[in-house]
Order: sequence, then C-alpha cells, then structure tokens
Amino acid sequence: MRKVLLLLAILTASLGCLAQTHYSANICVGAKGGIDLSRVFFTPSVKQGWPVNPTFGVAIRYIEENHFGLIGEINYVRRGWKENFEGLRFRYQKNLDYIEVPVLAHIYFGRRGRFFVNAGPQIGFRIGESTSANFDYWDTSNIPDFPNVNRRNSQMTEKVTQKIDYGISAGLGAEFNINPKNIISLEARYYFGLGNIFSAKRTDTFRASNTMYISILAGYWFRIK
Repeated sequence: MRKVLLLLAILTASLGCLAQTHYSANICVGAKGGIDLSRVFFTPSVKQGWPVNPTFGVAIRYIEENHFGLIGEINYVRRGWKENFEGLRFRYQKNLDYIEVPVLAHIYFGRRGRFFVNAGPQIGFRIGESTSANFDYWDTSNIPDFPNVNRRNSQMTEKVTQKIDYGISAGLGAEFNINPKNIISLEARYYFGLGNIFSAKRTDTFRASNTMYISILAGYWFRIK
C-alpha cells in the first residue's frame, strides 16, 4: 500500500512538469456507464469469484493547461464479493451499493483522438446492502454436503460495519472528438479501498477487508466552454 501512495505522490508532483502551455479553459459535462468486476481483499483470505455489476454516473471536467485537467464525478457502483465453491452447487453473493465521489487528475496526449490517464482519491457512501444465496448461510453445519472443513465461512454472516469507504482510483483510456462539442470515450479503471468493510480489531476474525473493483466504462462528454 505504501508503494501505491508513493506512486500517487510522484504522479501529483509530476503534474507541474506536464502543464507548460497555458490556453483557454475547456469545460465539459458528461455521463458514463458500464460494468464492474469486484471482490474484497480479506485477511485471512477467502476464495472468491468475480461478480459482474452495473455502474454509472455523471461528471464535470475542467482543463486549463495543455495535457492536464481535473475531473469530478458522482457515481453509483455495486461492490462486494461472490463466494467460490469450486464447482459445488452452492451460490453466495454479497452486494454493497455505494454513491462515490472521485476527484481525479486528468493527463492526456493527442488532439482529435486522445489517450489519457485519470488518477486520484475517492470517497464512497454505502446506501444499500443485499445478499443472494441458495442455501441457509446462517446454519451451514446442518447442510450435509456443505464444505465446512478447510474453508472460512464466517464472512457470510459478518456484519458490514463501515458506512463510508475511501481509496485510490486510477484509469487508462481513449477518447475521440466527434465534433468540437461532442466527445466519446472508453476507459478501464481500477479502485482499491484503504478502509475495511468489517471491524478489524485485534479480537476480530478479519485483520483486513478492503474492497476493490475493475470497471469498463463508456462515456459521453459535451463541451460547454
């Protein structure tokens, strides 16, 4: 994690080197949508799959320097995890719904077609929680063929205590100007949460429970200035 924070600090320190030529401000508003693949980094570890969930949001982008700008977003995203039962008939998925607010540095190269890097901190507010399962996960000891041996199952009934999550988001993408006012984009983005969704006291089961997800996003920008 220290390496991630160090890379973010180096990226921020490098922005002044990229923004050398001043030109008139460029302001865009936009919308985006796509899918995310999520999981939770548990310590001790838990076997998981990659549930696919929807994500969408709105954004504003401000550019006043060549190659550099800022983006603010308000997004809905569904995080969580899906248990991996290694071919058995059981199914369990925990969904955590968030409204999240990233503030991203936007570094781009090119003119009509651009490649870009977005990176920065974000905060998320949990607005919902749901569980989907095809068995009674509160009483697995009475299920004859349930894999209780050599498997950790307490996370299925653990209480999600944290309402607010925070972390670092970074993405790579490309965009194309249809005309001076209309722009389409495609981005792959990674998020890693620095907080825990479960209590992480010394006496608790999990020492860490950090959310993460990978998003594939299609977007549209409209230039207002």
